[in-house]
Amino acid sequence: MTPEENLQRLNLLLPPPPHPIGVYIPFLIDGHYAYVSGHGPLISKGNFIVGRIGADITKEEGKAAAHQVGMAILATLRANLGSLNKIERVIKVLGMVNATADFDQHPFIINGCSELFAEIWGNDAGIGVRSAVGMANLPDNIPVEIEAIFKLA
Repeated sequence: MTPEENLQRLNLLLPPPPHPIGVYIPFLIDGHYAYVSGHGPLISKGNFIVGRIGADITKEEGKAAAHQVGMAILATLRANLGSLNKIERVIKVLGMVNATADFDQHPFIINGCSELFAEIWGNDAGIGVRSAVGMANLPDNIPVEIEAIFKLA
């Protein structure tokens, strides 16, 4: 199945693509690669999931927030490319987790996004290299921020 068919099969409704909250562009093509700037867990225009994992929200809620970040990234890809089918594979995901100092399950959180990408592009093309790191805080107290690099088809 194509990525667009997988999105439909999963019955997922993408949020609107987010607008920059600073001096940067959310999407850039360079050669055969698409770079997506850091995205937060956008629910609707200007409305984000907020809270620190381990204090305000649970690890399961944090993983769900990372899934929502993945949805926002998909929305940006589709808005800029016209179709998710124009992506050949996921190259790299960098996940930043806003968590308490004693929280140590950052990879579990970022799996929310990585598992979504694997469902969209399949295990071979949907899983790339990845980093999952903890942060003292993130903008507007969002629990997760993720940036990614994709290879164009």
